[in-house]
Amino acid sequence: MQGEHPGSDAPGFDDPDLGESVEAMDVATLDRLPFGAVRLDAAGRVERFNATEAAQSGYGSRPTLGLDFFTGIAPCMNQPDFRGRLESGLASGRLNLRFGWTGDFSDANRALDIRVLGRAGGGCWLFIRRPG
Repeated sequence: MQGEHPGSDAPGFDDPDLGESVEAMDVATLDRLPFGAVRLDAAGRVERFNATEAAQSGYGSRPTLGLDFFTGIAPCMNQPDFRGRLESGLASGRLNLRFGWTGDFSDANRALDIRVLGRAGGGCWLFIRRPG
């Protein structure tokens, strides 16, 4: 599904080619997505963290690149139901997950729609949409 905003040709959250599309994006284009996008390497360190995620999560302008996502940025997601799913998918070589999650950096009760897609070179993309 293209463009979650009228007139946009950016990929939508549900786009089947979302992972491939964001790999080719420059930082400015990635920052304009209407949902959070975070790229992790195979060890879980942040390689990209878009401005939308920084703003919507409440994380703000704190440093992100090179940090362990689960211990340095989002310890609320360092749980078997989140990190465990991601690590199992990475180990199997078939990482394509979608699930609901409750808890955000600034609001522990916020509902999130999570999509995780593996990367050809290892690691993954986390896409985070905040309904409403």
